[in-house]
Amino acid sequence: MPTPMITISDMHKTYQMGDVTVNALQGVSFTINQGEFVAIMGPSGSGKSTLMNMIGCLDTPTSGSYQLDGEEVATLNGNTLSAVRARKLGFVFQQYMLLPRQNALRQVEMPLIYRGVSTRERRQRAEVALRIVGMAQRMHHKPTELSGGQQQRVAIARALAGSPAVLLADEPTGALDSKTSEEIMRILQRLNREQNLTVVLVTHEPDIAEYAQRVLTMRDGLLVSDAAPRAHAA
Repeated sequence: MPTPMITISDMHKTYQMGDVTVNALQGVSFTINQGEFVAIMGPSGSGKSTLMNMIGCLDTPTSGSYQLDGEEVATLNGNTLSAVRARKLGFVFQQYMLLPRQNALRQVEMPLIYRGVSTRERRQRAEVALRIVGMAQRMHHKPTELSGGQQQRVAIARALAGSPAVLLADEPTGALDSKTSEEIMRILQRLNREQNLTVVLVTHEPDIAEYAQRVLTMRDGLLVSDAAPRAHAA
């Protein structure tokens, strides 16, 4: 039997903007099992970014349930929510969020320092993560010495080093050309297949969504479709 990793049940999120009430999420429900690769799509204002913030424990819903790896997190806030985020989730963004003066190895080590991981263990974990994404020969290079695709590989390694239950990728190819975008998506696809890593991707590009096994389509705060991509990229 598949093991649920993310279970969203009747999730609502309402924002008050002056006199206007914005219903960003309107009763969204779905489950993502361990080891799935799922893309979330939708036009601007559809609710996909709000949904990603909920999955990423960056915000809490107005109502509804969110279970992450069997833990109810919808009602948590503050330090408790931050702890769940650090323990369970790895993030990859459109902008690489790398520190300009640190080399790739140090970039990957940084989150582990804040978790109190020993020097020896964090170095080992960082080196392994960089090898996984094909950056073993560039781990002592700084961001200015790396291409955009190489910087994104470092960002993926940084997320992997924390051993997350879920990798969340928010428009990870948005700043890359087509060839490099394909390389990055192949890495995510390989991590999903070989390590059984649960991957949740937000994108507005249908060709990027094709790398996923399922596509959740949002519109006006509603989940309007949950289906296989139109042409699954092998």
